[in-house]
Amino acid sequence: MGDDLRLRAVVGLAQAMAAAQGPREVWRAAALGACRALGGSFAALSVWEREQGRLRVLVNAGRLAAGEEEYPEAETYPVHQFPEITEFLHERWAGGGEPDAWVETADGRAEGRPGYCHQRVAALRRRGRGCCVVAPIVLHGHAWGELYVARDAGAEVFGRADADFATVLAAVAAAGIVQCERLEEARRLAYTDALTGLANRRAVDARLDEAVEAHRAEGAVVSLVVCDVNGLKRVNDTHGHAVGDRLLERFGSLLSLCGAMLPGALAARLGGDEFCLVSVGPEADEVVAVAEELCERAYGLATGEGVACGVASTGDAIGEVRSARRLFRLADAAQYRAKAVRARGPVVAGREAEPETGADAVLKLADTPPPEGGERRRLRGRRGGSGGAGAPG
Repeated sequence: MGDDLRLRAVVGLAQAMAAAQGPREVWRAAALGACRALGGSFAALSVWEREQGRLRVLVNAGRLAAGEEEYPEAETYPVHQFPEITEFLHERWAGGGEPDAWVETADGRAEGRPGYCHQRVAALRRRGRGCCVVAPIVLHGHAWGELYVARDAGAEVFGRADADFATVLAAVAAAGIVQCERLEEARRLAYTDALTGLANRRAVDARLDEAVEAHRAEGAVVSLVVCDVNGLKRVNDTHGHAVGDRLLERFGSLLSLCGAMLPGALAARLGGDEFCLVSVGPEADEVVAVAEELCERAYGLATGEGVACGVASTGDAIGEVRSARRLFRLADAAQYRAKAVRARGPVVAGREAEPETGADAVLKLADTPPPEGGERRRLRGRRGGSGGAGAPG
């Protein structure tokens, strides 16, 4: 391959990785781009998990052999089977060497003890490939993993020039991976509450908008549990905001624990002392049961006074829900009523019939205009919600 073609390949790889959305697409773009640039038939991207002493394959691309998956869930290899990884990274680099690639062939000879065959050589033979080039990927000055490109048996064997070019491609891949990690971290911070580590109001808005669309299009059951931690002001005034923050963190852990009982549920802090669970799929009774468990556990927190909890679900008789705002208003009204009547468990919209009229108390409250034309509770107008104890979010 001429210099112009290699330059175009490098630019193409960088552009493909820059256009990819999310880590998986970035990994695939790196593997496919390197595979094409080197004239390979197969490529893989693996990460070195030091704490577990293994290489974990993130993506396989190109012509897959029997048993290989594009995004394998559990394709890992103990690093001791690939001694060149640790020896090269820790000995040659320490001596001032630079990361470079090397070539293996299916004709490689056995090494070491009798009967031993280099694992990469064995893998090439097993999968009908003739040779491979392996290039370390370096992030922030440390070995991150490797880029692996193979050719079929019978194809031209990789040479030294190919290995040098693989080193360049690995460096381009590393830059793309770093950029992706930065974007993912920025995205995580944008949608995460700093105090509790839960999702924040921005994440809830996005999830609820998608959920309500799914409800309208497919009839998916969407439920919202809104909780207000009782007694936070007293804790802040009596014990200080550090203790108040600890109360919020502990309740956040409870919310996460209980939310895990609902597959795919999103646990979030809306801001200040207000939290919520967004559930899509499980029936309303399942969500109410989890809310009851949450309320019961909340009363076991040492410094708090339990929670006021409201639930609104499209699986109950709450009328048509055409927007996330409507579901929020209903859950909010249920929470408001729970606080007003000092309910120990959740109040559920559509299940609170008044003895005198038979009308649902929560629906009636939700449809009553709030005072001064504003929202009944402050959570309606807040977004973000990553502040400390008592912060409005």
